[in-house]
Amino acid sequence: MNKRKEQLLRGLIFGILFGFLLQKGGVTKYDVIVGQLLLEDFTVLKIMLTAVLVGAVGLRLFQSLGWAQPSPKAGSWGRNAVGGLIFGIGFAVLGYCPGTIAGAIGNGYLDAAVGGLTGVVLGSGLLAAAYPRLRAGIWKQGDFGKLTLPQLFKVNDWAIIVPMSALILLLFYLLESAGL
Repeated sequence: MNKRKEQLLRGLIFGILFGFLLQKGGVTKYDVIVGQLLLEDFTVLKIMLTAVLVGAVGLRLFQSLGWAQPSPKAGSWGRNAVGGLIFGIGFAVLGYCPGTIAGAIGNGYLDAAVGGLTGVVLGSGLLAAAYPRLRAGIWKQGDFGKLTLPQLFKVNDWAIIVPMSALILLLFYLLESAGL
């Protein structure tokens, strides 16, 4: 099997595993997501921070094994603002993000299948239609290129991953201690 097919197969396997874990964690349920937005149920935060922690350590490990070669995409504050706005509108209107929409559809939730899928298609279409104007305007505002945090601070990846991991673990401890 060639390297590209291996990467795609690994991506598929990890995507299925991630979706399974989202479902098992309960974050494909509307009530859990709304509970997070109301700061009453921190399940979503815990699962997403777990994904950040595992992803950061896993990517670095895979990179050292030669299984992954990160290639960050260029970014800007303008791109983040547009993406955040589209994501936020969809999240506020329906109570799902793209990952949880897929999981909720897998659970058979009609609101995710109809509203979520429609929203993803409409949002993607609107972005595609507006892309030429966005690219020439707000997209370039605050351009920071392919800069990563380790590059920004001129440190080894682990100098970011280790303290970030410690902060995430501390947050987990504080949330659990507070009964959240």
